[in-house]
Amino acid sequence: MTEIAPVEVTVLVPAEPSDVFGFLTEPDRYVRWMGSEADLEPVPGGVYRVRMADGFSAAGRFLAVEPPHLVVFSWGFADDEAASRTKHAGGEPGGAGAGAGTGAGSGASAMPAGSTRVTMTLLDEDGGTRLTLRHENLPSESLREGHDVAWNTYLPRLVVRAAGGNPGPDPHA
Repeated sequence: MTEIAPVEVTVLVPAEPSDVFGFLTEPDRYVRWMGSEADLEPVPGGVYRVRMADGFSAAGRFLAVEPPHLVVFSWGFADDEAASRTKHAGGEPGGAGAGAGTGAGSGASAMPAGSTRVTMTLLDEDGGTRLTLRHENLPSESLREGHDVAWNTYLPRLVVRAAGGNPGPDPHA
């Protein structure tokens, strides 16, 4: 079996790490850049669950939280309903785009809640924060491609929001 390469995305956020950290751990701030509802308990073992306006949900647990420089959580489809709401890059249901993808089984069994790992590191850089996201253990190339599209869509929204701007409508709405 071929190992699937992790998704890795780096952005420079024009805000201090402590401010950016809040966008990753505080539910009311999280939904300003991704999702319509967030249930976040940012302590090891705490709940990580994000719902999109279209019904897609990701779920897992926080694995490590070291303010203001590290957030690690597990990630996967919350349930079969969430898995059915994945999108192609063009926005059609059932593919590998704005939230996930297909290709390794069907429904939530393709990527069960908590089955992958997302690590976000926040480093001081030039008066802002270099945020690097690494998403590992994705079970198929199509799910990897879908998450690459998704994180490259949502992290720039975080950059805009952290700078005080409006990133526009959520692509998953």
